[in-house]
Amino acid sequence: MKKLITLFFLLAIIGLVSSQSSIVDKQKNAIQKDTIKKNKPGIARQEIISDTLTIENGKFKIYKKEAHASYYADKFNGKRTTSGKKFDNNKYTAAHKKLPFGTKVKVTNESNGKSVIVEITDRGPFVRSREIDLSKRAFRDIASRNDDGGMIVTIAVLNN
Repeated sequence: MKKLITLFFLLAIIGLVSSQSSIVDKQKNAIQKDTIKKNKPGIARQEIISDTLTIENGKFKIYKKEAHASYYADKFNGKRTTSGKKFDNNKYTAAHKKLPFGTKVKVTNESNGKSVIVEITDRGPFVRSREIDLSKRAFRDIASRNDDGGMIVTIAVLNN
């Protein structure tokens, strides 16, 4: 019985070694059959992904001064917004009660002058005293302190 088990293990080891060598041979052949031409200069396309919404040409018209802004709770991260887009607390988006989806809005903290440009992707906030809900990233970028929960802002809409 011991001889059978030993023979079985030897065959299994031999099978593994031979399969590994055939895999290495296939990889060598694949490398040798590479079709990239070495004499032509290649142009590497590099995709640039921006975290912020950049607006190069455009003027902002003040929509509302002394508006109260807050930010989304973490429980909404990954859920669908009213516009159908998936909400991400790390992007520059916002919720507004009336502005159309896709509207670019500049939100400026009135206490420190910091501003951020966000896109309206959702409806809300559903609290009477609040005018706009920002994503957590956008809110933190313009907040005076990290422990702020709300702030007074000026909202300006991009005119196309």
